[in-house]
Amino acid sequence: MSAAGAVVVGRRAPVQVAIVGAGFIGAVHARSARLAGARIVGVTASTPERSEEAAGRLGAVRAYDVAEELVTAPEVDVVHLCTPNHLHAPLALAALAAGKHVVCEKPLAVDAVQAAELGTAAAASGRVATVPFVYRYHPMVLEARARVAAGELGAVRLVHGGYLQDWLSTPEDDSWRVDPELGGASRAFADIGSHWCDLAEFITGDRIAAVCAQSATVVPERAQRAGARPFQGGGDAAERRPVSTEDLVVMLFRTEGGVLGTMLVSQVSPGRKNHLHIEVGCELASVRFEQERPETLWLGRRERTEELWRDPAHLSPSAARHAIVPVGHPQGYLECFDAFVADTYAAIGGADPDGLPRFAAGVRQAHVTAAVLVSAERGEWVDV
Repeated sequence: MSAAGAVVVGRRAPVQVAIVGAGFIGAVHARSARLAGARIVGVTASTPERSEEAAGRLGAVRAYDVAEELVTAPEVDVVHLCTPNHLHAPLALAALAAGKHVVCEKPLAVDAVQAAELGTAAAASGRVATVPFVYRYHPMVLEARARVAAGELGAVRLVHGGYLQDWLSTPEDDSWRVDPELGGASRAFADIGSHWCDLAEFITGDRIAAVCAQSATVVPERAQRAGARPFQGGGDAAERRPVSTEDLVVMLFRTEGGVLGTMLVSQVSPGRKNHLHIEVGCELASVRFEQERPETLWLGRRERTEELWRDPAHLSPSAARHAIVPVGHPQGYLECFDAFVADTYAAIGGADPDGLPRFAAGVRQAHVTAAVLVSAERGEWVDV
């Protein structure tokens, strides 16, 4: 991978960007786009009033009232889709048909059929289309990947971990993601389990072939607060609505290489904020990464264990390229997002950054999610 600055699209620089959806993640996209040298020419939010507010807050040239108008606007080169999930497919298809490059939030679509349609459209368009599986860009993830690939740790024997959050842990917590009409049939797994599975496949180079899953909805009713901002505590709301999407998933899996694994996904684990953790147990050593402690990588051997720091002088070339500040100066999620957006724009300029998560990665995780849902319903192993 390479972190790049502004790139030229055709004869025009900087890149002309549209931000569709102006909530938490829309602001993250806008920040990374600006740092990569892009110009935000338009933004749209859920209402015209919110669009005007967001244009000022995100530094956009103008606000658009209609998302479909923005994603096909002639001045736009790249569309960043940061909307609720049910809008991803129609807006991405419109943008690709209009010749735009697309950055679409995950999950790529509300189901595997829509996701596959997007993958096909992106491939046919010749445009760059990417999905923000940005945890790939942690230097210590890249270090783990490099050591596994080099055979330094021996053959992979076991993969395990999970992704735990607490922001939907009480009946007063709500979000549009809870509604299957807006977020899709899967919530916790599609939202954060997809990140974990992408990371497991990225680090090991081995794909999940079959799954055996169970899911649970442990908060059966929630306050009617669909407009609540993510990661904020619930308030009082008298009206309640039933919940059908899952709060947690336990999954066994088998890879194409025959490796067994386990993982747990939960959005209802008090005290866990963004606890993505993955451990790869190999023949000679085990390696463990925790997203909430991104400066280090745990390496365990039978005779000793050690903690590797994000020190560019002692990292593999792929990891060192993304260690952008000296060891001891923390870097984390936002820097990962910056590198992902910069790599996307570099690809638009003709580069081929290693590990850039394109739409095919989003399609892949949509199929894993679909298999998990079927497995949880039938109570049996399901091939991906």
